[in-house]
Amino acid sequence: MHKLLVVIIISGFLTACQTAEDGLDPRSNAAPVSGPAANAIAGDLASRLAEQIGPVSSTTIKMEKDTSEFATALKAALKGFGYTVLTDGKVGKDVKPIELTYSIDGTQDQVLARLSTPSIALGRAYIATAAGATPASPLSIMQRN
Repeated sequence: MHKLLVVIIISGFLTACQTAEDGLDPRSNAAPVSGPAANAIAGDLASRLAEQIGPVSSTTIKMEKDTSEFATALKAALKGFGYTVLTDGKVGKDVKPIELTYSIDGTQDQVLARLSTPSIALGRAYIATAAGATPASPLSIMQRN
């Protein structure tokens, strides 16, 4: 009985140690995707993000500097929707950017791509090929208050 109690307590501590941070690490389990697949995934998620965060006229998005194909494609897609995208960390004093984190993780035959801001998180699975990518799941949207 004593051993069972110890196991339950340790399990509780380990569960409590899981991070509650909403940020995504683009380098964790990063799945290599080809240029065309990265462009297709980034274009899809950028359009869905634009639908959720609203007008682009005065919106600045801040991303970590990353030279991966997905990061480059995502930055280009966001700029294509009219957003100002900062990757150098330099923000003007009157500018309040939206912090954007992202990750792209590989599974057996699919890629899970996620975008996250302080107010919303988007995710979708894709089937990536050398020629592009197609959605393999519905878009997951989580809104935060």
